[in-house]
Amino acid sequence: MSNVTLVKTSLRAGVWEGELSLADPAADMPELQVTCLDVPVAGHTLTETPDRAGTYVFQFTIPTDALNDGISTFLFTDGATGDRLGSCTVFAGEDINDDMRAELDLMRSELDMLKRAFRRHCMETGAA
Repeated sequence: MSNVTLVKTSLRAGVWEGELSLADPAADMPELQVTCLDVPVAGHTLTETPDRAGTYVFQFTIPTDALNDGISTFLFTDGATGDRLGSCTVFAGEDINDDMRAELDLMRSELDMLKRAFRRHCMETGAA
């Protein structure tokens, strides 16, 4: 378990902001890393909150070149431990709703197929 906690506070004008807290306020400033598809992404800052020891403001500007049709997920990790602290997922493109609905329809049909097979199994084995 990480000694670092990151909680989202806002997303405005393409800037994801969160509050990062250390379990030990006397510890050094952590090294946060941002990746998208395992590729490091620049554009983030970590600023210490002067009136609260061990608390920092983390800001990440979502890069426009990382926005494409589909889903983009940015992972925030602790550089020292590799622990995942949070994420930001962005959906873009007009076809995203159709893609998600098609995937949901496929999952529903597979679930219905499994339910029928399970019921048939119960009938054949005499299970109630």
